[in-house]
Amino acid sequence: MTLDAVLSHIDAELPNATDRLLRLLRIPSISTDPAYAEACETAADWLVEDLRSLGFEAEKRATPGRPMVVGHGGGDNGTGGRHVLFYGHYDVQPVDPLNLWHREPFDPEVQDTPDGRVIRGRGASDDKGQLMTFVEACRAMKAAGVPLPRITFLFEGEEESGSPSLVPFLEANAEELKADVALICDTSLFAEDTPGITTMLRGLLGEEITIRGPERDLHSGFYGGPAINPIRVLSKILATLHDDTGRITVPGFYDGVPELTDELRDQWQALGFDDAAFLGAVGLSQAAGEEGRSVLEQIWSRPTAEINGIWGGYTGAGFKTVLPAEAHAKVSFRLVGTQDPHAIRDSFRKMVEAQLPEDCSVEFHGHGASQASVMNISDPAFEAAREALSDEWPNEAAYIGAGGSIPIAGYFKSILGMDSMLIGFGRDGDQIHSPNEKYDMKSFHKGTRSWARILDRLA
Repeated sequence: MTLDAVLSHIDAELPNATDRLLRLLRIPSISTDPAYAEACETAADWLVEDLRSLGFEAEKRATPGRPMVVGHGGGDNGTGGRHVLFYGHYDVQPVDPLNLWHREPFDPEVQDTPDGRVIRGRGASDDKGQLMTFVEACRAMKAAGVPLPRITFLFEGEEESGSPSLVPFLEANAEELKADVALICDTSLFAEDTPGITTMLRGLLGEEITIRGPERDLHSGFYGGPAINPIRVLSKILATLHDDTGRITVPGFYDGVPELTDELRDQWQALGFDDAAFLGAVGLSQAAGEEGRSVLEQIWSRPTAEINGIWGGYTGAGFKTVLPAEAHAKVSFRLVGTQDPHAIRDSFRKMVEAQLPEDCSVEFHGHGASQASVMNISDPAFEAAREALSDEWPNEAAYIGAGGSIPIAGYFKSILGMDSMLIGFGRDGDQIHSPNEKYDMKSFHKGTRSWARILDRLA
């Protein structure tokens, strides 16, 4: 049998595939709320049985929190094709505020909208619909008798609550879970008809700063002028974080920051990204980052330093003429390439301390320190997947970056020693984490066909 037979099977079975997804969506597997612990167990059991029905070995594995689902199979052609690990998560976000939903969140349905047919319900896009595109592709290949590559499945139940059990589980089961490359489905299309493979994920470093001055809040009429003001000190320090061109001034900050290759820059330019529309959608007109860098470069391949919050003194209603005893700020750094978050933390703290005047002290509290993830796209699997996606969608697929951080890709690299291909079919308007979450039927259908094409190439 051929790939065409697989794709025809996917087309014919779309109604049944949709019914299976709706059944999974009806399980309220909210991981962060202990009241739904049993529902998480039910969702894991459902997935185990579904994988077993396809002839895969699968079982539910206990953790201190919600269970993992682990499965194995494929490698049917005996030619030693690529071994892939497929990762998704079956847990979902809470549904609050419930009054903003147009229907019960765990009573999903297919709806006709002005933009096409969608599957509406909590978890439709994040991540049950995405996860099931892969499972349905495997189902179709099995039914058509087309060989699969060797596959390890890993479905997590705590992604939406910080993945507290994930790293210990990966470390304890590393030998079982190692593969040639990981496939992660928890991402989106670049644009309506343009798929992408995310190959760059920024790291994240957080710092909370408290600057203390006088021993108590002071009356500004008595002490204004001679007394040091921690808010003024903090504001001056934060203002030195960037120079006039938007570059970050922390010593050594750009160590490990690579430049784009010409090939990748050309791919990004060919995407036709509209800088003005992107900024205009949030009421802005000018890019404010590093001079000479496109918006896509700034959010995908350049590091940042941002002040996320600043407070001190009296901030309530009315007015209180007080000199505060302390001032606070939260600062985050998005990291790229091989930037070392620990070295940057040390350098930033020394920079702050060097600017403290007499009578002031500083206290730091760190919030995470994860390095960026940069995939090795010279692995032939990446180009095979990009070509397969390009065959399915109207526009050619591209290697893209992501402005945020997806820790699982970093864990697969640091613990299991493998790169990840992040391929998903969500859309910006899917309202994940919000009321009325949806997943386009087009994404579900073509996503399944896309995975079949990719698996066929990798086998």
